[in-house]
Amino acid sequence: MAHIYFTRHGQTIWNVENKICGATDIALTDLGHRQAIALGEEILRQGLKIDEILYSPLIRAAETARHISEVTGIPMRKEVRLKEQNFGKYESTPRDGAEFAEMKTHFIDHFEGGETMLHLAQRIYNLLDEMKAEAEDKTYLLVAHNGISRVVHSYFHDMENEEYAKFGIKNCEIRKYEFK
Repeated sequence: MAHIYFTRHGQTIWNVENKICGATDIALTDLGHRQAIALGEEILRQGLKIDEILYSPLIRAAETARHISEVTGIPMRKEVRLKEQNFGKYESTPRDGAEFAEMKTHFIDHFEGGETMLHLAQRIYNLLDEMKAEAEDKTYLLVAHNGISRVVHSYFHDMENEEYAKFGIKNCEIRKYEFK
């Protein structure tokens, strides 16, 4: 069965500080670099067959992809649609703030200058539809962000609104999704 892999970038300074990164370009910490290298080593250890890495243009994902590519030899390519959602006025605010938690259930809200979750889903679903069409020929590793992980997961699994808003993965956690 055709499939893709997804991972979230390595740890960033704002992850440590519990701040929302969103579309703000925040670099990896030293641990984040080590996590990315370790993920590349784990991909080799497991013998995962991946033809190409597609990564978000934000530095934290690009650097994660670069480390994985250097360790594994898998070619990589920037995919602008994998850029994290712009959370508008909530960027740099606490990730666990009550107001932001509530706003994550408002799928058509621009967060005063950001991107709606429906627009985000449209660009990610379009990308996944393209991958599905060529999935028999190629297996991808997507290197992106926690917000993108929600959309990818929702493409493959039904989710209730609250479940969607709370969903997330750890830095450099890898998940496999199968196209049906």
